[in-house]
Amino acid sequence: MSARMRRALAVLATGIAMVSMLTACGSGGGSDQTIRFALDWTPNTNHSGLYVALQRGFFSDAGLDVHVLPYNNTSVDTVVDAGNAEFGISTHNSSTFARASGARVQSVLAPLQHWATGIGVRADRADIASPKDLDGKTYAGFGDPGEKESLSQVIRNDGGTGDFTSVTLGSSAYEAVYSGKADFTVSYLAWEGIEAEHHGTPMKYFRYTDFGFPDSYAIVIDANEGWLAENPDRAKKFVQALQRGYQFAADNPDAAAQDLIDANPGAFNDEELVFESQRMLAEQFMKDPSGQVGTQTLEQWSANSGFLFRSGLLNGPDGKPLTTEPDWSTYFTNAYLANP
Repeated sequence: MSARMRRALAVLATGIAMVSMLTACGSGGGSDQTIRFALDWTPNTNHSGLYVALQRGFFSDAGLDVHVLPYNNTSVDTVVDAGNAEFGISTHNSSTFARASGARVQSVLAPLQHWATGIGVRADRADIASPKDLDGKTYAGFGDPGEKESLSQVIRNDGGTGDFTSVTLGSSAYEAVYSGKADFTVSYLAWEGIEAEHHGTPMKYFRYTDFGFPDSYAIVIDANEGWLAENPDRAKKFVQALQRGYQFAADNPDAAAQDLIDANPGAFNDEELVFESQRMLAEQFMKDPSGQVGTQTLEQWSANSGFLFRSGLLNGPDGKPLTTEPDWSTYFTNAYLANP
């Protein structure tokens, strides 16, 4: 059983209880100060700032009652666009695909400033020294939009052809690479990367930006754009309380890891992994050049999302490929941050 599956089972009872509670609150989201936040997976260090804010009363200080919607198979952007959550955790790419297709979602905070994933191969694969050596190999993937095109471009940037076999395996992808049934995958450096070391299967990684590929906000906080327009004050209170939580996590990684563990008892079989993961995120991924957490730039959105457009991967609301590049400045905003 994979570690991700163990974490999912560990929080299942909590999720069921949360669903019952949210149902009782009603589809309107409860009181005027209630805000629903949708998770993209079972709790992990990508969510540390949220749980810090909950555990330390940052939302309460702002007069907000935040309900965390447990992970399910519906994409977060679909949940947020439908008005079933005011905010949720997404990725740069997922947010781009959703908004291009007509979803009224907008990124309001970037907890991670850079790609937090890398192309992973077993450390003992002497025949794979750089991405160009992945030509003709088997990729254990996840079926995410744009993943194959991004990998192909990284390989081409390294002098390869970008041609490889892709097999969609989801969370089983890691085990396939560890066991030698597949040659490479994409790993979260601050989770599966550390987990592999703990399990005695050391890996080596090729980072996208080391091979000329544009940087990405690994995760973003998306909001329902209509709700933002109707509730600007509440939106600012929520975003700034959440930003405060992520800033605390970046500045105090061990305390944040403990908050995450305390908020989700029994969810983590390897608690040391949580601490190591949070330290890595804090050191390498969370802060912008000024030391602040959450900010986004037009340059980064234009580069990464622009690649998706130029690759013909973005479809409009009619399902047809976009022929005009979007105005990326509308896909995100820093307006709700403290000291943007």
